[in-house]
Amino acid sequence: MPITTLTPSQGTVGTTVNINGTSLGTTVSVNFGGAVVSPTAVSNTVVTFVVPSSAPCSGQVSVSTNLSNGTRTNSVPFFVIVRPTTTGLDESCLPAAGGSLTVFGTGFAAGGTVNVGALTPVAFAAGGSNTQVTVTAPAHTPAGCFDTQQVTVTTAGGTGTAGTALIDYYNAPSLTTATLTPATGAAGTETTVSGATCLIGITNVTFTDSAATAFTGLPFTPIDATSIVTAVPAAAAAGAGAFTVTTCGGTSGPAGFTVT
Repeated sequence: MPITTLTPSQGTVGTTVNINGTSLGTTVSVNFGGAVVSPTAVSNTVVTFVVPSSAPCSGQVSVSTNLSNGTRTNSVPFFVIVRPTTTGLDESCLPAAGGSLTVFGTGFAAGGTVNVGALTPVAFAAGGSNTQVTVTAPAHTPAGCFDTQQVTVTTAGGTGTAGTALIDYYNAPSLTTATLTPATGAAGTETTVSGATCLIGITNVTFTDSAATAFTGLPFTPIDATSIVTAVPAAAAAGAGAFTVTTCGGTSGPAGFTVT
């Protein structure tokens, strides 16, 4: 039995493979499944070849060699690992602290890493779903209010094509430096919040009145990343209240408004 092992015993198209064994010095070609491949190096104990482009996308393939005397050696298995693809994400944005992220695609069952931009890759175990994987995305603080990171998956089969899955990281909004015009008025008063930061991608505006009643989902009109127009709820109790703003990055601190 001239062939004993393959190194490596799995890979993808283009992988360089060593056939290890004995009495291999007269090898003239390598049988890779139904393909006949010319070796790149031959010795009595090692024959080297490259997995051809005709290899199947995935699955087991038999490997043997043809000797100059017309005989064929024994066959050993090689496993072709599918190159992963990334088709989408369950989230479009994350806070700077990171968080749970599910990646959809194919070829994930072999295990590997989820790569978010140039951040530290996050490993996931083999044996799970072939079409989706959930990891905790790493933290990342954008230089501005938000930035966009490429998401790919790497397995033993390679790295999925870039450009198909993107995630935005958001810094939390802040009303610390904001002013309200007006800052007092009757319930139902329209007010302009200005001088804030990172009012981008707003998902909720809340007013909490003096009775600690929180009115969520208030209508608002964005002006720019520092300003919006909103209104005190008509049912708000008189006294000191406050607005907060929520984005993918988190919820701001309060900006006070006194209901008269």
